[in-house]
Amino acid sequence: MVERLIFAICWRATVSGSPAGASLPTNLERGKAVSDPLERMNTLLPVVVLFFLAPAIAELLSGSSPPAEFFNPFAFVVLTALYGGGAVIARELTVGWGKGWASLFALGAAFGIIEEGLMVKSFFDPNWVDLGILGSYGRWAGVNWVWSVQLTIFHSAVSIAIPILLTELMFPARHNEPWLGRRGLIGLLGIFWADVAFGNMLLTAYRPSAAVLVPTAVVALGLVILAWCLPRQPFAAKDLAVPRSFWFWLTGFLGTLAFFLVFWVLPHTVLPPVLAILIGVGEVGLVFCVVMKMSGNGAAWSEVHRLALAAGGLSLFILLAPIQEFDVTRVDNTAGMTVVGVAALVLLLWLRRRVKKN
Repeated sequence: MVERLIFAICWRATVSGSPAGASLPTNLERGKAVSDPLERMNTLLPVVVLFFLAPAIAELLSGSSPPAEFFNPFAFVVLTALYGGGAVIARELTVGWGKGWASLFALGAAFGIIEEGLMVKSFFDPNWVDLGILGSYGRWAGVNWVWSVQLTIFHSAVSIAIPILLTELMFPARHNEPWLGRRGLIGLLGIFWADVAFGNMLLTAYRPSAAVLVPTAVVALGLVILAWCLPRQPFAAKDLAVPRSFWFWLTGFLGTLAFFLVFWVLPHTVLPPVLAILIGVGEVGLVFCVVMKMSGNGAAWSEVHRLALAAGGLSLFILLAPIQEFDVTRVDNTAGMTVVGVAALVLLLWLRRRVKKN
């Protein structure tokens, strides 16, 4: 049902000129193929970069899937189809509809719900391997609520928005262009949903009831519709003197640190789960307000500032990478996490130099 809605909306936005209103370059029109092989390769390069960068950030750099697990051929295919497909689809729909960051975050949240709720079912499985105390703390009516809220926010920002931002900064000339034709987008949607179906049926034996799965699908669908309806610029643009990029980096770093402290420390206290959720959502809202205030509601800042904000969030994972590698309490093979952290740092420094040069 979700994919049918996406097909219909995408078709309207790109063919009939409805809400998106974005004109497409001649060689990138939906449904048209680029004839020259070299030109086709250059056209698809941003797609390839994003397709592999999204899982590398969401799973590899975060430590959820260390190198030994991430580069296992089976896991690599499943993760890239999921994260890479999800990020490219979210980006193409946002651009195709002529929308902005608000729609992108809504689609990112929908992705998180589809992955964790419908594919791996960690929203509902009390014995999911990564849950820890969150398998009991905040569990009500068959749902791991604290975990669900945390993962939805995490995937929206880290799995979808940040990889898209970094990729667009690598290809500034293609920033406002669609990167896939209609057939490419439909094909990628097929791969993505096949991956989700595979995970739902075969990755775990846990089978939630339709009483939780159906509302989960409805919420994901609602977020897709919301993304389509949201204006490109939700708040009035403000012209102001934007602070130095360092303050955006610091906001991203401290905001991410506080986010994980709230969702992983408070569950070990006597605080009721509903208050932990409210504090966590409030912390995210506070960071959002600070960023909007400093950036003129997202209208006055530059690419350097946006990169700094994303780099601040990723810096926490970079600092934690060597700690994760030598954490004796982890039962999985974390060898190589230090190299992953260094590689991420080099990428961010290179991208910063490239953005400032441009």
